[in-house]
Amino acid sequence: MGLVGTISPHIGNLTFLRVLHLSRNMLHGEIPREIGGLFRLRYLSLSANALMGDLAKLNLSSCVHLRDLFFARNGLQGNLPTAFRFLPNSKKLQALSLDDNRLTGGIPPTIGNLSSLQKLGLEKNHLKGRIPHEITRCWDLNLLSLAINNFTGTLSPSFFNMSSLQTISVSENSLEGTIPSYIGDTLPNLEIFYFGGNKFHGTIPISFPNASKLQILEVPQNHLVGKVPPSLVSLKSITHLDISNNKLTGEIPRDLQKLPLLQYLNLSFNDLVGEVPTVGVFAVATNVSLLGNKKLCGGIAELKLPPCPVKKAKHTNHLKLMIVIFTCICPALVFASFIAFLTLCWRKEKSLESAKPSKVEQLSKIPYTDLHQATDGFSETNLIGSGSFGSVYKGRFEQGGGEQTIAVKVLDLLKNGASKSFLAECKVLRNIRHRNLVPILTCCSSCDFAGNEFKALVYEFMENGDLDMWLHAHSSNARTTVLSVLQRLNIAIDVASVLHYLHDDCEPTVIHCDLKPSNILLDKDLTAHVGDFGISRLYSHTIGDPIGEQTSTIGLKGSIGYIPPEYGIGAKASTFGDVYSFGILLLEMFTAKRPTDDLFNGECSSLCEYVELALPEEVIEIIDPLLSACLESNHGLIPDVELGNNGNLVEIEESKVHNFFRSIFKIGLTCASRSPMDRMHMNEVSRELQKIKKTFFA
Repeated sequence: MGLVGTISPHIGNLTFLRVLHLSRNMLHGEIPREIGGLFRLRYLSLSANALMGDLAKLNLSSCVHLRDLFFARNGLQGNLPTAFRFLPNSKKLQALSLDDNRLTGGIPPTIGNLSSLQKLGLEKNHLKGRIPHEITRCWDLNLLSLAINNFTGTLSPSFFNMSSLQTISVSENSLEGTIPSYIGDTLPNLEIFYFGGNKFHGTIPISFPNASKLQILEVPQNHLVGKVPPSLVSLKSITHLDISNNKLTGEIPRDLQKLPLLQYLNLSFNDLVGEVPTVGVFAVATNVSLLGNKKLCGGIAELKLPPCPVKKAKHTNHLKLMIVIFTCICPALVFASFIAFLTLCWRKEKSLESAKPSKVEQLSKIPYTDLHQATDGFSETNLIGSGSFGSVYKGRFEQGGGEQTIAVKVLDLLKNGASKSFLAECKVLRNIRHRNLVPILTCCSSCDFAGNEFKALVYEFMENGDLDMWLHAHSSNARTTVLSVLQRLNIAIDVASVLHYLHDDCEPTVIHCDLKPSNILLDKDLTAHVGDFGISRLYSHTIGDPIGEQTSTIGLKGSIGYIPPEYGIGAKASTFGDVYSFGILLLEMFTAKRPTDDLFNGECSSLCEYVELALPEEVIEIIDPLLSACLESNHGLIPDVELGNNGNLVEIEESKVHNFFRSIFKIGLTCASRSPMDRMHMNEVSRELQKIKKTFFA
């Protein structure tokens, strides 16, 4: 909606109100107590605003018909046991969301009184203590989200008997204990299971496949041991599987490659051995992460693992010969004893081998020495870029006896906001997955050889650099590499896709805040990957909350030229700000004009105005000069220019060229409208760009 201001106490006069939906606005101040007088209210949503105050001061005891209550993503405070008194004296409440606030204390046992509750969201607060077993009295609970708090202790066995549960998220706490072996039998409706970042030990339950609806299984950064259960291959609905950063041993079950829907598999930083499969999810290097398992071999070439050794048959032949001899000359009992002896010796040898500790056990504890060695001491020859908070180096990291090229972003901790940028980027990237995000491999928070604090992030290396270097000359020489029109459109679609994911499919919503060509990296196939989340925000964080403090000192939320006008007058970061930046980016991609170009200091004041003046008839006059020259040449190629795909630069029928650029520029201008309310949503942008591709390149 875009409402700004406070909620008027006069709202209490609307006594017949049944639905009050004011989410995703810019409302601030306290929630008026008068809302408690709306006794007919059934649905109340104030999420994603900037509301503050003590929740305990609000009294909804008269709202006996209330079924859905959403207060997530605000700045509400208070001790949760005390605050729970604000809830209505009713057993009709089905959904309660207090995620992403500043609540303290523990979950009170009175949670069990909400017997009709189906959805409970308390993640990303400052809650602590044990998760009470009384929560299991909520028999109809299907969504339980308690992640990113400070909960401790073990989970009650009855917790794993709540058969209605579909989504469980308790990641990033300090929970202990084992995951029960029977979990798949008692949670048949389970679809999403987030247990990462805790202290769970023991083995991965072999009964997980009995939860036939399971789609996402993530238990990284725990202390799990043993082998990857072969029974996981029965998870026919699984799309994401992350069991990284544990102490798992043994081989990768080969049948994991047969899982039909598996899109992402992370087995990094365990102590796995043996041959890596090559089909299914293993056939695409970006869909699987195996870093830190130095005894793996084989796999597709892109994984850069060493070849598996050829098995020698010499000892096997000797063993077969001995078996034949003993079979012929010894009684069956002697033969059986001999085989048992050989088996015992073999198992003992294997157990000793598997007992060797993993060299890299925790994602966040990769040593400084490894990064120093990988980058040749952070030498200038490996320096590939620098930004607001540090420098990026190219390096080589050992993996399974082979090498993987990496990019190491070293934070300059003397710069104001650098440490906060590091924390912000870690918190944003640890729970999001998308093919068009720059994959983060690990991080380092340690000390250098001089004892100084050292922080770095490690990413997959992108062979084709950033989009900025493809669009603009960075020296006196002209550009010698040029992206074709179709390649630019594909990059725009990639970026729109990831922003649509961040804005609409992430919970909480992620706002990038610094979208620009230098933060868009291109892999060897020129697929775009959005990176640099150092000043990103989780939607509607208010001044004073943990991540808000990390980014509020950085200043304006973005880079000059890409910052939406409302940020300049103090507006809070929003998804509309990212849309504005995307609009500027889209115009820049097809004009090769930066928004800060000197051209815009004269009669034409901005890139948007420059494009507007050319519409609708003169669009060819403003496109990238190399594309324009290509059109005028009538043969599609320009001497001394290397194309990204060795093909035509424009690739559109001549009669359709004007319509194509008009369509692109209209989307860019709409996204970059001065008023946030006039801008498109990223899901619509993504859809329109796909339509353009289908229309002009079918």
